[in-house]
Amino acid sequence: MSSLTLSQSSLTAPRLRIGPIELDVPVVLAPMAGITNTAFRRLCREHGAGLYVSEMITSRALVERTPTSMRLIKHHESETPRSIQLYGVDPKTVAEAVKFLVGEDLADHIDLNFGCPVPKVTRRGGGSALPWKSDLFNAIVTDAVQAAGDIPLTIKMRKGIDEDHLTFLDAARAAEQAGVAAIALHGRTASQHYSGTADWNSIAELKQAITSVPILGNGDIWSAEDAVRMMRETGCDGVVVGRGCLGRPWLFGDLDAAFRAEAGEISHEQAAQQMAKPPLGFVLQTMRRHTELLSEFFEDEAHACRDIRKHVAWYFKGYGLGGDLRRSLATVESLEHMDEIFATMDSDMPYPGIGAEGQRGRAGSPKRVHLPNGWLESRTSDSIDRAALAEAEMSGVGVDGG
Repeated sequence: MSSLTLSQSSLTAPRLRIGPIELDVPVVLAPMAGITNTAFRRLCREHGAGLYVSEMITSRALVERTPTSMRLIKHHESETPRSIQLYGVDPKTVAEAVKFLVGEDLADHIDLNFGCPVPKVTRRGGGSALPWKSDLFNAIVTDAVQAAGDIPLTIKMRKGIDEDHLTFLDAARAAEQAGVAAIALHGRTASQHYSGTADWNSIAELKQAITSVPILGNGDIWSAEDAVRMMRETGCDGVVVGRGCLGRPWLFGDLDAAFRAEAGEISHEQAAQQMAKPPLGFVLQTMRRHTELLSEFFEDEAHACRDIRKHVAWYFKGYGLGGDLRRSLATVESLEHMDEIFATMDSDMPYPGIGAEGQRGRAGSPKRVHLPNGWLESRTSDSIDRAALAEAEMSGVGVDGG
């Protein structure tokens, strides 16, 4: 943990500029595998302003035009700016993927993920393990920035592999030199996964070290108050919100109100009145809307209903529903079936307060980071098995939505 003293600076404006993109509020939705598809992005956008990033897409799959990758990069006409996150381990492949997105006018913003802690990715040197190989990291970012041209390219990363192998300052300086438009830092190491408490001191340290591009903070933002506090304490230019919005896309409305109050556009009293304290009926309406958008995305209502099941525990966190109701919702088969279940529920049930707040998603415990043999022996990539490294791109996508 850094010994840096946290600053107490005030926010001066609610806007965030990433290259030519200006956001009304300094809020970014973190990419989350299986979550931040166009349906969820549209739902969040309906509640508040921000930059809504796609699920993480492997660059190799995109270069090969796989059906899944082509579906994941599609944006609804209402989505602007269009933001796509790529993951890759080979500079040439990443650059080709970026060129494709730019050449086909498929994105207004591209982000590169160096934060995924999933073992099937890190054991091949990808994700949060990759910045340790500084030459490979530099090559990927430099080539991607050049391929992006006028489209802003940003990176998202973690502090490092563990507390003995931190990389965030070196990687950020290299990315700044390469010409990235912004840098996001999740204040955890790969070994922490999502356990413990995010180290906001590291975000403050990064903000002091990097002054030419915006620094975005990520980790343990469960409420609008958390987001405002992070920016006050660290001096960061914006926040990246992941698990905190699971089952409550209206958090983006709360964030919008809170930052406008900090900027003096509305009073803090007005902001408090605008923040959602939803009765159960509001949650039901939101979950149904989410399912409708998923049906449009998948072009299959049954598929949408299977997908929404994983959101049930998040949507109803803290609400006094019996086990039978929760089990029914976890096996919903159609919108008609959903409506039948909802009709048996008390729409007037009030917001449960603290029971619905705080951490969402599994925190887990610290984990040993799976790395290629000899990975930590050198900061260069001279001795690594390139063929094995390339397999990381074929291992599916991970998630770093802390």
